[in-house]
Amino acid sequence: MQDKSHYTRYNYKKLYELAVEMFIRYGFSREDSEKVADVILTSDRFGVESHGVNRLTLYPFGIDIGRIKVDAKPEVVEDRLSMAVIDAHDGMGQLAGIQGMQLAIDKAKKYGVGMVSVRNSNHFGIAGYYSMMAAKQGLMGVSMTNAEALVVPTYAREPMFGTNPIAVTIPADPHPFHMDFATSVMTCGKMEVYAKIGHELQPGMLVDETGTTCLDPNVFLRIRDNKSNPAYTEKTRGGIMPMGGEGMLFGGHKGYGLALLVDIMCAVMSHGAVSKGVRVTKDKEKCCHFFAAIDYSLFGDREETNRRLSEYLQSMRDAEPAEGQSRVYVHGDKEADAEKDVLAHGVGINPATYAEIEKYCVKKGINIKDYLIPEEA
Repeated sequence: MQDKSHYTRYNYKKLYELAVEMFIRYGFSREDSEKVADVILTSDRFGVESHGVNRLTLYPFGIDIGRIKVDAKPEVVEDRLSMAVIDAHDGMGQLAGIQGMQLAIDKAKKYGVGMVSVRNSNHFGIAGYYSMMAAKQGLMGVSMTNAEALVVPTYAREPMFGTNPIAVTIPADPHPFHMDFATSVMTCGKMEVYAKIGHELQPGMLVDETGTTCLDPNVFLRIRDNKSNPAYTEKTRGGIMPMGGEGMLFGGHKGYGLALLVDIMCAVMSHGAVSKGVRVTKDKEKCCHFFAAIDYSLFGDREETNRRLSEYLQSMRDAEPAEGQSRVYVHGDKEADAEKDVLAHGVGINPATYAEIEKYCVKKGINIKDYLIPEEA
């Protein structure tokens, strides 16, 4: 269990307002700033610290170095019945992601299924935000994205693909079935959080430049940050292991296969860059996404399907817990619990992340204390 005793809780609404203000000052319209802020803060609401305000400074940095083009407009370049391809033209990943999933939703309502791939985009936050968009409109949602190659295939030490998450959301009671996971043992953002708070890794999660298992998350930061250093060739970089960990004993080859599937659906199908082509130059991200929306009422009565799914999920929750455990969770339960907690008590931010955000606030003339207001204990 991660120790958060040194975190301070801050008011959620004011934190959202800070994110909106920051993106406005970076040149986005209020409407687009609110969209981006909603994706970022939804991650915190769902208890996913790695992709919430921890990532708030990633996007201003990307704008500053020219990686993210503020004035870019996503363009639909292929559009055939239930399928489409969008070129994001190096714009904000959240904006391309929202447009891509909304187009998939519109097609699903017309054709029963909608599938949209996006190329030449940027980091889009949590994949689950977009699959949840479909569920809110009564559809099954699927969302994927590739990412910078920082994960090594089974039996390799050269990073070949990204953390490549998959998210699936389906309407149910009391809340949707919501599955959102990286195909690696850990996300890059969580590695960053672990490094900030001095949390050690477990064996089989990370290999260093020689391919040897290591427990220090700072080694990952070194591998990532020295990507362009001539002293670190592509074949000696090391990286995160696929979901299942090192080797095949606990299914590492399965995580490897899922990561490849994500790259195929996101990049190969959109004619964009696979993970090895993402963020290889300072001013280009080039990551790709995939979205699908499915009108499952075509299988049979929607209400009956929802009832059956809800009962099935409840049977999982009612299963006898293992020794020492208080309950059995279904995908989406922890997010629902976290959301109630955050809206009532605020978002926890560690001192290192606070300092990072403050630096960008100072740069843009924002008084951070007007927004980051501690909640009462």
